Amino acid sequence: MPVPPEKLVIATRQSALALWQAEHVRDRLCALYPSCRVELLGLTTQGDRTLDQPLADIGGKGLFIKELEQAMADGRADLAAHSLKDVPMEVVAGFTLAAIMAREDPRDAFVSNVYRTLSDMPPGSIVGTSSLRREAQLRERYPQLKVEPLRGNVNTRLHRLDQGNHAAIILAAAGLKRLGFADRIATMLEPEESLPAVGQGALALECRSDRPDVIAALAPLADADTTLATAAERAFGHKLAGSCRTPLAAYAIRRGSELWLRGLVASRDGRAVLRGERAAVVATAREAEILGETLGAELAARGAAAILAAAS
Repeated sequence: MPVPPEKLVIATRQSALALWQAEHVRDRLCALYPSCRVELLGLTTQGDRTLDQPLADIGGKGLFIKELEQAMADGRADLAAHSLKDVPMEVVAGFTLAAIMAREDPRDAFVSNVYRTLSDMPPGSIVGTSSLRREAQLRERYPQLKVEPLRGNVNTRLHRLDQGNHAAIILAAAGLKRLGFADRIATMLEPEESLPAVGQGALALECRSDRPDVIAALAPLADADTTLATAAERAFGHKLAGSCRTPLAAYAIRRGSELWLRGLVASRDGRAVLRGERAAVVATAREAEILGETLGAELAARGAAAILAAAS
């Protein structure tokens, strides 16, 4: 077992879900290293402050982690806990994802106080989501529904649903389950209906790349299968230059001896949708990345570039 620093400070956003995640990491570290003091540094990011505009219009996913990375750069924090789906495909120079923890349920969840499924909703019903990926897949399969943007933390989105602003909302199942809201889920959306976001359900621990002591301390928290699966997903997204402006999805799972990766690129209106899948025997992160890059290149050759250009 590596010898950790005497003290570790975890930078975290201050939403209920982000704090749950940071506390979960703290508890795991305290169990591993009883002599190490583990503290939280709560920060408010630009992504948290600006809720009246779509994320894609104000700078993308990086707005949720920029302040956390600054705290690490300044020496105020040693690591940060992120939802991996919020981490840009290319990590900022000087930082590394030291550990990807075991994945929670990666699926999307349908939440409604009135309807049990999307197919139960009458034409014109309003579905709220913050994700262009979810929006594109909703519009493809349910063009009769109205999709409206919905930002804010989990509690805020549930409150807006309860106020009657939307007939239903789509959220990540992982966040609902982690916060004790599993009973609010009307139906789980299987990957065949709503392919998850890259890294959805996984927690990433980021630190400075010049902190070998922290990297070594975090290594035991990594989950091998989740690390390989998300490496393939992120390589797929990176190959296609996936961003918040791109309705893009990828999900990899073990299937026998192989890693099976499914990917999707779509236009926001759901009229152009490209899907693909590949499987390979994968034993290392680099082999997983090659799988993702190969599938990304395949979709690019089939016309993804035109869809991505239209979205940019």
